[in-house]
Amino acid sequence: MQKGADSKCNSLALTAVALQDHISRSLQIQNLSLSAPLKKGHRNRLHNCKSVDKSVINPLVDTGLKNRKLLKKRCNGSEEKEYVLDPSPPAMTLAQKMGLVEAPAMPLTADDWVKVKERSVQQGESSQPCVICKEEFGLQQQVLLSCSHVFHRVCLQAFERFSGKKTCPMCRKELYETRVIHDGARLYKTKCATRIQACWRAYIVRKWYSHLRKTVPPKDTKLRRNFFEQKLQEMNDSFLKSCDTNIDEFLSEIDNSVASSKGVLHQFEKECGLEISEDTWEEIQLKAVLRETSDCPICITPLCHISSILHPTTSGDNDTHSSLRQTVLLSCSHVFHHNCLKAFEDFCVDERHICPLCRSLYQKRIL
Repeated sequence: MQKGADSKCNSLALTAVALQDHISRSLQIQNLSLSAPLKKGHRNRLHNCKSVDKSVINPLVDTGLKNRKLLKKRCNGSEEKEYVLDPSPPAMTLAQKMGLVEAPAMPLTADDWVKVKERSVQQGESSQPCVICKEEFGLQQQVLLSCSHVFHRVCLQAFERFSGKKTCPMCRKELYETRVIHDGARLYKTKCATRIQACWRAYIVRKWYSHLRKTVPPKDTKLRRNFFEQKLQEMNDSFLKSCDTNIDEFLSEIDNSVASSKGVLHQFEKECGLEISEDTWEEIQLKAVLRETSDCPICITPLCHISSILHPTTSGDNDTHSSLRQTVLLSCSHVFHHNCLKAFEDFCVDERHICPLCRSLYQKRIL
């Protein structure tokens, strides 16, 4: 009886120790798939850092060789390979070996992972944002759990460290297995390529439409008129750009050509000009009388009486007419005071004198 009681006590003690060991191991963080165990010496190394002389340290030069190697790996597709993060199952505890607690399941095979991935694709896990951070997967690493849920690798690692347990954030499954996949990155690349193609096609269409608007006139009358006005304005602008824009030099050339032309015409008039006969002067005087001009157009003062033009003065009346201002008759039949016309001729810059009223060249005769 005493031996049976001792064996029962030993078995109960062994069972209690086994269960306690199982519970303590399940609560520890050492079996997490993503979080590396904390090392005690790491903190001591941080505190024991010694000051280093900066003058002794040589500067590092980035030659770009590492970037080239990384680019070659990406081109070879080494990063697109999927792999399991925890291929070996955790060691069985004493309680699991004794049958007190259910033993962990065997690791998933390649066929099992294919089925899990198909289930994840059907649920659209990779096309939706990460449940933990609520952001798209993008080009960041993502992990597929054995329960077919997908998360960012960094997000799941932070969740495991925060909770201290290896449980799925969605279904709370414990002791899951993780596998690195790249479905989210492929979807993100496809989406980026689609956006780039859409932007490029929109650019091509806008360019084609703008070229069409510039070359083909519209059918509407108002738009058609604006189209041709714009075309004419473009032609004028291009013509002005091609021409010399030195306006001062252009105007000076015009002035020189006009002055030379005036000089030639003035010389021609001097050489070919004919004297006006007496009969012509009489006709001009008659025309002036018929115009009935009583005031000088320059000084707006009365002229001598028109009858003095038709009836010239005799020698006995010279004293009375000498007190009057002299009147001059032009070949254009206009009459002025002699002093007023002379002042006007002195005021003019041009050598050729023109009539103040009709702006024509003239010959004058004092009455």
